[in-house]
Amino acid sequence: MAEHTSSSITIEAAPADVMAVIADFDRYPEWSGEVKEADVLSKDELGRPEQVRMVLDAGAIKDDYTLSYTWTGADQVDWSLVKSTMLRTLDGSYRLKAIGGGERTEVTYQLTVDVKIPMLGMIKRKAEKVIIDRALAGLKKRVESGA
Repeated sequence: MAEHTSSSITIEAAPADVMAVIADFDRYPEWSGEVKEADVLSKDELGRPEQVRMVLDAGAIKDDYTLSYTWTGADQVDWSLVKSTMLRTLDGSYRLKAIGGGERTEVTYQLTVDVKIPMLGMIKRKAEKVIIDRALAGLKKRVESGA
């Protein structure tokens, strides 16, 4: 089983506000440092993104790939890799938990990355950590700014 990296952050906003930013893929390049492009290719029956093409530049990992998204209720989204040039695996999730009477949200981001080229596990974990930390910091800043 592949190893994964996980981290959490508290955002001063209701879970619905956080999930609205997570689901707005067209605006990812504005706040997610590693995602340079994001295009929604298809949506599910509720209008939520189902397949999204992204261009990633995370230092050691650069790629143009497509992810498939599964939405569970209003507080969880999981994704898995559909196709990629460089990546073998890019699976992850955001899980939201209301805290403080629902005015704050704990966001847990889990990520598993595997590349087609040989790479030390330590370097892969470091890349995962960088992606997660930057994504959570960017998400927090974006949600709390009200943009």
